Amino acid sequence: MSVPPIRRRSLAAASIALATAGALALPVTSAAAAPSAAADGPLLSYVVNTRANHGQTQKAEREIRAAGGSVVASYEQIGVLIARSTDPGFAARLRQSKTVDSVGASRTAGITANADDAVQDATVPTAAPADGVEPLWANQWDMKQIGVDRAHRSTLGSRSVVVGVLDSGIDATHEDLAANVDPALSASCLSGRADTAWQSWQPTASDHGTHVAGTIAAAKNGKGIEGIAPGVRLAAVKVVDDGGFIYPEYAICGFVWAAEHHFQVTNNSYFVDPWMFNCANDPDQAAITEGVRRAVDYSRRGGVLNVAAAGNENIDLAHKTTDPSSPDDTTPVDRPIDASCLNLPAELPGVVTVSSVGVKGDKSYYSSYGLNKVTVAAPGGDARYQLPDTPDRNGRILSTVRGNRYAYMQGTSMASPHVVGVLALLASTHPWAGPDELRALLVQEADAHGCPPGVYNPGGTGVYTATCEGSAAHNGFYGAGVVSAAKAADPWLN
Repeated sequence: MSVPPIRRRSLAAASIALATAGALALPVTSAAAAPSAAADGPLLSYVVNTRANHGQTQKAEREIRAAGGSVVASYEQIGVLIARSTDPGFAARLRQSKTVDSVGASRTAGITANADDAVQDATVPTAAPADGVEPLWANQWDMKQIGVDRAHRSTLGSRSVVVGVLDSGIDATHEDLAANVDPALSASCLSGRADTAWQSWQPTASDHGTHVAGTIAAAKNGKGIEGIAPGVRLAAVKVVDDGGFIYPEYAICGFVWAAEHHFQVTNNSYFVDPWMFNCANDPDQAAITEGVRRAVDYSRRGGVLNVAAAGNENIDLAHKTTDPSSPDDTTPVDRPIDASCLNLPAELPGVVTVSSVGVKGDKSYYSSYGLNKVTVAAPGGDARYQLPDTPDRNGRILSTVRGNRYAYMQGTSMASPHVVGVLALLASTHPWAGPDELRALLVQEADAHGCPPGVYNPGGTGVYTATCEGSAAHNGFYGAGVVSAAKAADPWLN
């Protein structure tokens, strides 16, 4: 079976489209509804950074309007404002202000509106389950790999733990998710400002968020699959528009929402568009980095541990050289990059960054990596391998999709929620633990995995070669190792 190509878009850079019989397509369209652009230029969104106090943000709001823009959201907690303007000179004028620290366009394509596409059906073959076993448990090799079956002998997770899924929305009517999705804690951030209407955070063009949610907390209810922490609550925070983009204002809104609603953990299976890497020497990208960094720091101070996918480009994040795929919302150019160019949010301080392993426990051919960049590894699938005794669709990850259905996907997008599920168990068994303590426990309980000898050359093709740096206890492929749900649930296993 041929491996589907990696789509050069933020969400797909953290998840590779599945290919099965009756395959599930992940159609994309353009961004959600927005005002029409004026004739003088496309309607763009901007991240505006100022000092984090009420007086300064109010002054910045006035200067935004005076420069020809409108204010969409004002996060005075972190001194970040989201603005829109059709004036091509808007950012340049605002950069002359002594009130504004930095300002940057959050996209290169104008804001547009298009209708949603429908998603095609997908089916999963099932066998009769054993008593007390979920019908599709036999297909969940990933759960067995990290000891979820052993973990559930001790705990299913606590209802006091809230996990935020910052993604394309969660199907809150799904038979395996409905009991665990908390509508009171869910919202859409697609304007840069939270919208709590139920329909706003439902998925419209992608199953990505619903798939991620199932891995974390699909209910243990005799239907379909089971998640790692089926006893916890899920909050859907929609940060992915119908074009598959996660623009900076969406992510900033999501992290602030997570902090102010006291989530313990968030999953972020994406990079922030339109730049795969945001470089310090570019004023737009520097402003984006600063705004997202402030939002992530604010969430961490509020008690949130954020987890992010490392990406699917097989890039060594510790030794960056070029970015051939940015900006991904207009025309990409091949540009040189260096250590100052950051993948957001994966390379921000305090974020748990996750690489992917396949059914054999080794680095997935597509997974990005990097010494002191990857925190831990987790199952994300690897289409090159197939377990001989299970119908696992070449080692992909089985989880929930819209319409009470289940489907296979693979990518670091699928690895990241495994880590989040383990952290949800740790937060349940260690209710006193804050973000730093949870991170330390996660690293401590990971199963060490050493580097392969020489150059890693999966499949022998040379296309996905990679070099692993570091020791058995800490290296660029696996960080501290592959996470363990069993140890998270039962500390005596350490």
